[in-house]
Order: sequence, then C-alpha cells, then structure tokens
Amino acid sequence: MTALPAFPDRLLAWFDEHGRKDLPWQQLKDPYRIWVSEIMLQQTQVQTVIPYFERFMRRFPDVVTLANAAQDQVLQHWSGLGYYARARNLHRAAQLIRDEHGGVFPGTLDAVTDLPGIGRSTAGAILSLAFDQRHAILDGNVKRVLARHRAVDGWPGTTSVAKRLWEIAESHTPGERTAAYTQAIMDLGATLCTRSKPGCDRCPVAADCVARSTMSVTEYPGRKPKKVKPLRATTMVIARHDGHVYMERRPEAGIWGGLWSLPEVTSGSVEDWCSERLRTEVADSDSWELLRHSFSHYDLDIQPIVVRVAAPLSKVADSCDATWHRLGDELPGGVAAPVNKLLEKLENVSHD
Repeated sequence: MTALPAFPDRLLAWFDEHGRKDLPWQQLKDPYRIWVSEIMLQQTQVQTVIPYFERFMRRFPDVVTLANAAQDQVLQHWSGLGYYARARNLHRAAQLIRDEHGGVFPGTLDAVTDLPGIGRSTAGAILSLAFDQRHAILDGNVKRVLARHRAVDGWPGTTSVAKRLWEIAESHTPGERTAAYTQAIMDLGATLCTRSKPGCDRCPVAADCVARSTMSVTEYPGRKPKKVKPLRATTMVIARHDGHVYMERRPEAGIWGGLWSLPEVTSGSVEDWCSERLRTEVADSDSWELLRHSFSHYDLDIQPIVVRVAAPLSKVADSCDATWHRLGDELPGGVAAPVNKLLEKLENVSHD
C-alpha cells in the first residue's frame, strides 16, 4: 500500500490549485496590511471584511498614518464590524510601533505578541504570511480542521484541548513555504472543512481524517457548554432639537468603548435626565418599539425614547465628549450598529 504524502504536502498541493490568492491584503507582502486584515478577520467573515479593509487602507495606508489619526476616525472606519476593542487595540499598537519600533512592524514573535490585541496565533499568522517565518497558527478554522483530522475530543476553549491542538499544529507546520501553508490551512477551514456541510469529498487530507472515517465530522470540534444568555435592558434617549440629535462619546471601558452613542438613562425619568443633563424641558416624547441587540455573552433590549426639547444651553454640548449632531451630516466618530439603526430611523422620520 502506497504511503500517503505528508499532511502539509497534500495541503500545499491543494492550495496551489484551489487556494485563495486574490484577496486585497495578499497583493503585497506588507506586514501592516496583513496585520490589519488578521485583526478584522477575527470573528468576521472574509466577504464582510473586504469592503471595510479597502476603505480602511484608503484612509490609513500605513502604520504611521494610523498612529497619527484620532481615535474617532479609526472607530468611524470600523463602525459596523463590531468587537470595537479590536479597533482601539489596533490604534494603540500602531502608536507603539511608531514610537518604539521606528514605524516598522516588528519581526519577532515576542515583540509582536507584546502589542495590544495580538495573541500567539495572530502573531504567528502575521509573521508567517509577511515574512515566511515558521510559526504555527490556531485560529477558529484551523482548530476545526485539526480537531476533525485527529478526532480531538473536547471544546478547544479548555486548556488541555488547546494544548493538544497546538502540539498538532506545530507538528504539521513545514519549514519551507510556511506562508503558503498558513494560508492553505486557513482556506481549507474556511472553504471546505466548514462548520456545517463540509466538503469532505474534495478535502486533500480526507484520506486519513479520523472524524470522517468514523462518520463523526460534525461532532468536532467539541462545543462550548451552553449557558442561557442573560437579558439586560436599557433606555436610550433620542433628544432632538432643530434638526439635531444629542450624542455622547462612551467611556473607554465597557461595551462600545470610545464610540459615539445616544445617551442611556439608568435611573429616574427621561424628563429629569433632560433637565439635569441638557438643562432644558421636554416639549413632547414618543416611545419607539424595543430594539434587541445580541452580544456574545448577553442580549440587550434597548427602549428608545424620542424627545423633542426646547432650545438647550449651547455650552452643554460644547465639549469633546458630547455634541448636537445635525441629522444627515457625517457622524462625529464610530457608532455601534443599533445606534446607527436608530439614527437612520430618526432621519427618515424627520423627512416624513
């Protein structure tokens, strides 16, 4: 019986014929572009990322431009991608690269993992794809491929399972063509070894895939133990006056950190809030239907209350953390998806 070629050899042969080679961040072996793409691709599909990446590169074509930009501008170009800590970490890391590395992306694993928002797998992917260095990676797609191929039981979020998968990843990573191998194993997980309906009949490593041979592909990787997501609730005030809506920048810590938002009322009445915060009275108000937004760990029910207020004191919003935003103008910075939905609805209502 003829021995199978090694795992990386089969994967590379498949990649040469079927791999993705025309993604926008693949056109130049630029560590900056690769880094930005890897951060955007965390928790986000390729097709969703592409237009954001292209727009981001037009505005921030290099690491120094990104470092010198205001955080509002960075978050604005991230609006809609979610997981906004990624954007804040990206901006902070760019400043560290500017200040501590002379504006040149570092070329060692320790230096890259020292940057905010970059873990072992992301650092390995950047150094492999940009510099062809030999580093194993273990993103979500790779975990799925390896867990199925070796039938590794358990949820990869546990220390013991992650350790086993890292050992397998290290053993498979070749010393040559590492960049191509890294892209190949990510592509395999993204295009064939998918979560549901995997294309096992076209997989280059199917012949010795333990999960396939035992007809248990969909059982791997193990699922995270299910917990009932808690439901939280908040009230958002949509205070409007003369074609403007009042907005505030959220604190750096917590959800939507650093983004511009409609203010939340956590206690007392909306009328009292307007009196205390805006120093004005409510002329009339209207409750819109609840808007539910899902986070990874909980669901949030937002109760929007639209209030038309008398002329507010101008000094209330004359700061870097609050503004009376004119509807239809460019937003002052990044906004979260549900806030953007409410602003779009307000603008449509105002035009009726």
